[in-house]
This record gives sequence, C-alpha cells and structure tokens, in this order.
Amino acid sequence: MKITLMDFQIDAISRLMEGMEAPEREIMLKSCTGSGKTIILTHFMDEYIKSYTGVVFVWLTPGKGELEQQSKLKMDRYIHNAQTKLLADVMTAGFSEGDSCFINWEKLTKKGNNALKNSERANFLDWIERAHDSDFRFVIIVDESHQNDTIKADEILELFRTVKIIRCSATPKMSPNVYMVDIPEEEVIAQGLIKKMLIINENFSQDISVDDQVIYLIDKAEAKQREIRGEYLRQGISVNPIIIVQIPNRSDALLDQVERHLGSLGITYENGKLAVWLSDKKMNLDGIEEPDAEQTAIIIKQAVATGWDCPRAQILVKLRDNMSETFEIQTIGRIRRMPEAKHYESHLLDSCYLYTLDEKFTEGVKQHLGDGAWFALRLHLKSEHSRFTIITEYKTDVPFPRDAQLALRVIGKYFAKKYGTDGKYEQNKIRLSANKDYVFTGDVVNYTKSGEVSILTGGDQFKDLNTINIREKLNTHKHGRDFHKCASEIGKKIHLDYTSISTIMMRLFTKQKNYSNRILNLEWHEFYAFVINNRDKLRYDILDAMADSSLNEQHDIPRTTEKPIGFPLVYDFTYDPKAKSQTVMSKNVYKDYLTSAEPRSSPERLFEQFCESSPNVLWFYKNGDKGNEFFSIVYMDNFSKQKSFYPDYIIGTVDGKVWIIETKGGFSRSGDSEDFDKFTASKFTVLKTYCGKYGKQGGIVRYDKKSMRLCICTDVYSDNVNDENWKLLSEML
Repeated sequence: MKITLMDFQIDAISRLMEGMEAPEREIMLKSCTGSGKTIILTHFMDEYIKSYTGVVFVWLTPGKGELEQQSKLKMDRYIHNAQTKLLADVMTAGFSEGDSCFINWEKLTKKGNNALKNSERANFLDWIERAHDSDFRFVIIVDESHQNDTIKADEILELFRTVKIIRCSATPKMSPNVYMVDIPEEEVIAQGLIKKMLIINENFSQDISVDDQVIYLIDKAEAKQREIRGEYLRQGISVNPIIIVQIPNRSDALLDQVERHLGSLGITYENGKLAVWLSDKKMNLDGIEEPDAEQTAIIIKQAVATGWDCPRAQILVKLRDNMSETFEIQTIGRIRRMPEAKHYESHLLDSCYLYTLDEKFTEGVKQHLGDGAWFALRLHLKSEHSRFTIITEYKTDVPFPRDAQLALRVIGKYFAKKYGTDGKYEQNKIRLSANKDYVFTGDVVNYTKSGEVSILTGGDQFKDLNTINIREKLNTHKHGRDFHKCASEIGKKIHLDYTSISTIMMRLFTKQKNYSNRILNLEWHEFYAFVINNRDKLRYDILDAMADSSLNEQHDIPRTTEKPIGFPLVYDFTYDPKAKSQTVMSKNVYKDYLTSAEPRSSPERLFEQFCESSPNVLWFYKNGDKGNEFFSIVYMDNFSKQKSFYPDYIIGTVDGKVWIIETKGGFSRSGDSEDFDKFTASKFTVLKTYCGKYGKQGGIVRYDKKSMRLCICTDVYSDNVNDENWKLLSEML
C-alpha cells in the first residue's frame, strides 16, 4: 500500500532522525490523536534501518486491545518487505538485523501473566544476549508511554541496554533531558485529519442557573447532535455524529439518571441508539465505529480502551458528581478525528463540542489544547454587510507533487545568486569553499574537541576548545548508508523523496550526469564525500532556494478555482471569558464581536485596535486561516507546490475602498526582523497581483517597536523597516 506522506509527517520523520544523533538518550514524540503516529514511526524505522547497520527496533505497546498486532499489520501494509515480528516470532527465532518487533510489554511485566513463564522469560533474555553478542543495537519505541511509566517498565527497558528510547504520547511527562519532537496540531488540522476547533459550552450565558446538570447538558448535546446530523444530511454525507457521555467512577445513580433522560429523548438500548462501555456493562458496541451507524450516544466512565477509535464521535458531555475530576486529553481525542479524514468547509461539521459544568476539567482542556479550545458564542453578520462579495481562489483537488525538474533549475539559480557560480567548475569550487562554507575532500570528515575545562556547568569554556578534524578514507560501500541518510535528510526538509533529491544533486555536482548547468564536476567518490561532509549547508541552501521569491519563475498555477464568496452569515466566535477587556468592537462586521477574541497574535490585536479607533476605517473582518468558507489566494513555492494564503483581514474605508491586510511579526527596537515566515515576500507578491487584478488595496502590516507604531508595505516588499517602502499605517488608511 503506497502512502503519500503529508508535509508535517515528513518533518516529524526528519526530526526523529536528527534526534537519533542528539546527545539525549530519550526522544519524546508528542503526537495528537489523528496525526498518523503509526505512519510516521513505521516510515522512520524503515528509513533508519536503511541508513544504519546492526539495528533492531522493539516497539512496546500497552494493555489490552492487541495494539501490537494492529501496529505490526500497519507496518506490513505501509512498508514493502518490512521485517516485522511479534513476541511469538522472537521466542522462536530470536532477533535479526533490521527487525521491527512489536511486543505487548504487559506480557513481560504484569504479575500473573502466563505469556512468559519463568523458563520462557529466561529464553527471552537469552535472545537479547545473543543479539548483543552479534553487535546488534536495540532502539526501543514505547507507545502510549504515559501508561507505562513504572519501575517495572524501566527494568524491562534496561534489559535491552539501548542507547535510544523513543516515547510516544499525546500527553507526555516533560523532562529537561529529553529530545522533543512535537507535531504541531495546527499542521494536523490543516491537512483535515482532525477538527479545526473544540468549542466549549457553546451559547452558554454568563450566569447559568440549572435545576439539574444532567438534564441541562444532555439536552444541549442532543440538540447539537440533531443540528449536526441535519447538516450532514443536507450535504449528502452519510455520517451520524455520536455523543460521548462521560460519567465519574462509582456513580451508579448518575448512570441510571443518564439512561432515563436519554430514554426520554428516544435514545435507548432497546432501539439501538444508546451504547454503553463500562467494565461491567457493555451493550450495542457492534459496528459503532461505522460512519452511519445508528448509535446516537455512548456512555463511558473513563477514557475507553486504548486503540478504540470512532471518528464520528463529535460531542462530549462531561458530568461530575460533587467533586471535579482531572482532565484526560485522551477523552477529548475521541471527538477530534474527522470521520472521513477531511474537512467539509463547514464550521458546524469541522468543530467538536464539549458540554460540562466541571471548571477543573475545562481548565485542563484549555491548558492542554491552548489555541485549539475556546469558549464560543454564535454571532450574526450585520445586515449591511450581507451583500459583500470577494473573489476567492481554491487549490486544485488533485494533489501535485513537488516538481523535481523545476527544483533542479531553482537550486542552480540560487547557488548562482548566493555564491556567483557559473559554468567554470574549478572556480565554482573556490567560490563555494570561500569563508569555509563548503568542504571539499575525498575523505569523510568528522570532528571532535580537545583542551582543558575547569568548570563543567554553563558550557562557556567548551566553545574555546580546539577543534580536531578526523578524516576517514571514503568507501562507497561502507559509507553508502551515510550518503542515503544525508540525502534523505536534505530531501525531507523540502518534501522531496530520496530518489528525486539524489538525482538533483548528482546533476548539479557530478560528471556522472549530463546536465548543461551543473555547478561542479565531481567524481563519484568525491560526490559521496561532498554530500556527507556538507549535509547541513546543502540542507539550508536548498530550503532557502525553495522560499526565495526572487527566484520565482512565474510558473502558472494549475487548475485553480475562482468564485465570489461573502462573509459567513453566522460565525462561531471564540473568546477568553477571563480577559479583562470584554468590550464590543462596533466596527467589526459581526454583532457583539469582543476585544477578548481568541486566538489572536499580538500584531492582530494591535491591528484590530487600530481599526476600531481609526476614523478612516468603516468596518473590518477577521478572515479564517483555513477552509473554503474563507477568503484565500493560491500561490506556489519555487518547487511548484501549491499553497493557500489566507490574508488576516479585509477592511472597508470611508472613501469606499476595500483593503486586504496580512499582519506579520514586527521589527525589534534595533530594526531586526521578527518575522519568521520564509514565504512573506511570496505572499506579498501574490497579494499585490490579486489586488491589481480585482481593484483592491493591500499590504503587509508589521509593528515597529522603535517607533511603537504599526507600519504597512504596499509597493515593494522589504525586510528593512527603515526602507522608504514602509509607511505609517495611520498615514495610509
């Protein structure tokens, strides 16, 4: 089964590879539900095995649910010719080089578990010793590591005498001595795998008085379920959203009340619409994961068994019984998956909903999800803005891979721009090696330090140590794995596969490939050494080439869709109810839009304050950052990858003009740029083109800390705030 990895998954694999060379013994992969953790790890394992000799992976899974078998089957499906084993296979044949072994480690640790009797346990330890005798290196992956952080578990890990442990969890216990690989949830959301927003207690008034929390919360959830179900049916989508009702432990009376009230709403065990998953009571669970299954609600106590996923779960009712309970992010994870692994561009369908009166639980949600969870109000568009339209651009539905031929040309142009390379190979070598940028030698060069250090803490004295070069004669067979690893690392940074990036570098740097614009004329062994010794420089230069707007070849964007859209008539406004300022911003296009809007960056807050106070601004609209219901402009990076640009704001001025504004990180007091978006210049170019095409005004707005004023660039983009192209925003609007 051929899997097309998403950009954030490629990035995670690259960072895992880097973590394997970091000094920390442990790597923590923080991966939210729905991010494709198994896909990431299995591809990483395959990549690492291809890059290093003598490696054996042991993947430890927790608890019941046969997770080890599920994970093994997925690797067999994703990775062609993978050497996968279960515990029974290890007990029969031991460990071999390149193995990926999936083991439920409660079979090794749990008291009274007969999976390994004393004699078998000794046999298992014997297989480990035989692997060590064969100079195999174990790399351990601990799945759901938060569930097995025990002394017994640590004892099992020590048996393997591993130099690296990779722990995976959505809620890791943080440690300063861990190499962190954190997958940004916004990237998972952008790919449509999980819901865009968790909405807490939607449309609750500021002051609530209820006779019974069970009736109040379940009624809210049931009404929301019917609303969502109706929208799915309207769009012709066969999904029946399910409500999860979580009750506290030791609460039989509460369970009875929940069952009775759901029954009064027509949701019963008898008609198949109610399911229950408790330790001593399980009903109507068959087929519950299917998108259009008839179960409307399920009652649970704690987070259901590890490995259970029901992507149609969309609403959570968290009940309490006298005392607050600790927040468990795994419970929220159950309602975050998208049922078809894509967004529907409907705020209603692309959100999940939490109803609870448990303040401690709510605070836990906010602490863990941050910008992914806010309180919400349903706002309505002011009537005077209901007829406004603007042309939006959509990417093609057909996924276009990076254009390797275009990447080849752009990288060559970047080297010519930065280093002055031309068709003279020997002079190019001198240009690239100037200022010690690139290393040229037929040997593989590693580095170490020598000298004396009296104080070990702080590290200041270490930078003064002498650097020693260690040269090793290159052997293409011996160093082939090193070359593969380096080339893969470079490719992953720009989302090109190993074959594409290695071919590009061969054409640019070797005489083996007949390419008229090559930069160097290296022999095969020189090329291997060049890539291995300069992998960091190559990675940074190629990444910069992808984003350098001056190298854009003005290629056409294939098959985009353009159509007029208006402002959404209804807007689920998210905000922070604890913010000191709760003032209504009268110039926003929505009624009752508050100054406590969340999430907002500092530049966005400053810009909204400017709009509200400026006599020249008539109205302003905060655009969304993903989804077809919001305004977007399509652009491409230099390697022909389509991207959607969602400008932050659309505003109307008293002179009848419409402005499109993108806010970015500002300038420090010394004038240094605090904008870390490599594509700002590219976004500015397409924004200017769009405005010229459709008769709009537009620009990039940034805050200058020296003058303490917002500035705008509308004509020629520059990263220098002192450039004449930057004007005070108040003078332009």
